[in-house]
Amino acid sequence: MFPDTLNNTIWTLRNALKKNRVPIWKAVIKELSRSRSNRRQVNISQLAHVTKDKEVVIVPGKILGSGEISHKLTIWCFTISEAATRKIIDAGGKILPLDRLIKKYPDGKGVRIIG
Repeated sequence: MFPDTLNNTIWTLRNALKKNRVPIWKAVIKELSRSRSNRRQVNISQLAHVTKDKEVVIVPGKILGSGEISHKLTIWCFTISEAATRKIIDAGGKILPLDRLIKKYPDGKGVRIIG
């Protein structure tokens, strides 16, 4: 499952990079190209600590459900635990598919990479 998903994700990001020529997409490709054991893992508590309400965030790795969050975030991540999904949605946040994130923020302005 993961190799095809990873390849499709990187392909989508490369197309966004070619079309928009924005360095954020290149940075996400670089992070996702790391070995699986070196990919980022971020807890909900870490996200709550380093983000503000209504921010747009990319986590080029996995979001884990440890901790609590009380503000809204718009997030794209490579993988996410069920507990983290529930906590983000319960706080009023959204988890966007990559293609919608790129379409909504093609120039990457206002989007932060966390992890």
